[in-house]
Amino acid sequence: MFTKILIANRGAIACRILRTLRRMGIGSVSVYSEADATSRHVLDADEAYCIGPAPASQSYLSIEKILKVARETGAQAIHPGYGFLSESIDFAQACDAHGVAFIGPGIEHIEAFALKHRAREIAAECNVPLLSGTGLAADKEDALALAAKLAYPVMLKSTAGGGGIGMRVCETSEQLDAAYESVVRLSHNSFGDSRVYLEKFIARAKHIEVQIFGDGSGEILVLGARDCSTQRRHQKVIEETPVPGLDAQTQERLFACARLLCGAVNYRSAGTVEFLFDVESKEFYFLEVNTRLQVEHGVTEQVTGVDIVEMMILELQERCRR
Repeated sequence: MFTKILIANRGAIACRILRTLRRMGIGSVSVYSEADATSRHVLDADEAYCIGPAPASQSYLSIEKILKVARETGAQAIHPGYGFLSESIDFAQACDAHGVAFIGPGIEHIEAFALKHRAREIAAECNVPLLSGTGLAADKEDALALAAKLAYPVMLKSTAGGGGIGMRVCETSEQLDAAYESVVRLSHNSFGDSRVYLEKFIARAKHIEVQIFGDGSGEILVLGARDCSTQRRHQKVIEETPVPGLDAQTQERLFACARLLCGAVNYRSAGTVEFLFDVESKEFYFLEVNTRLQVEHGVTEQVTGVDIVEMMILELQERCRR
C-alpha cells in the first residue's frame, strides 16, 4: 500500500529502516542536517533532503520542516526511528493532521505511558507489581517528607524522563536536598516538564526489558526479554537475551504482566516494557513503557529472526486498509 516512506532520523537506525524499505520494495526519503550531508543514510536513500543546520532543534526536531518534505515528496508515512520525535505526541498529532501516517503506537498509547507517574497508575490498576513510590512532589520540602515515609535509599526521578536522564539515587536526606533542584532543572531543560517523584531504590537488581508488539485490539505478542543491567550513568552498555539466570516461571510472570499492562490500553505496534528484578528477593517491579522502537531491538531481531521495523509497517498498512 505504501509506495514511499520518509525516515525522520539519522545514522544507524535510519540505515536500518532503509534496508527494510528496500527489501519491501518501498521508496525511501531521508532527511538530514548540514552536518550529515555525506552520511550513509543520505547516500543510500532514493531521495534525500537537507532540513537545516547541525543542531537537532533546527533539523531533526523540526516538525514543520519534516512534514514539508513529506508533502513535497508525496511520502504517505513517516518512520521516526528512536530518539528525536519518536515519542512526541505533538509530532504524531501533526502527522495525523497533515494526512501522513505515523509508523508507531497510537497517540493515545504514547499519552498513556509518556509520564512515568501516570504509567505507574495504570500498572497499579492492572495489579502489576510496583516499587514502593510516591505521587508527584509539590516542592523540595514535600519530596523530603515523602522520602522520610518511603525510607532511604530512594531514587528521585523526572516523570517525563528518558534515556537515563533525570534520575538521582539519594541515600540520605542531605543528598536529596542537594540533588532536588538539579534534577528539577535538568528535567525542565531536557523534557519541558520539571515534575518529579520518588521510588524505593534497589541496589542489587537486574534491569529487564520485555519486547512486545500489539495489534490494537488487546492482543499482545511477546518477543522475549533482554537484560540491560550493565549500565554507566543509567545508560545501557550491554544487552543480552535471553536474560541470564532468569528462571522460566519468573520469565512467564514478566511476560504476563507486560501483556496485561499493554493489553489494558489496546496497545498497537512495537513497544518495550521495562522492569527491575531484585536479585535478593527474586521479585520484579514495573518501571516504564517505551512507546517506540528501542535502540536495542536489533538484539531481539537477531535471536528471533523477525524484522520489527517490517512488522510496524505491515501493521499500519493493514490498519489503513480497514
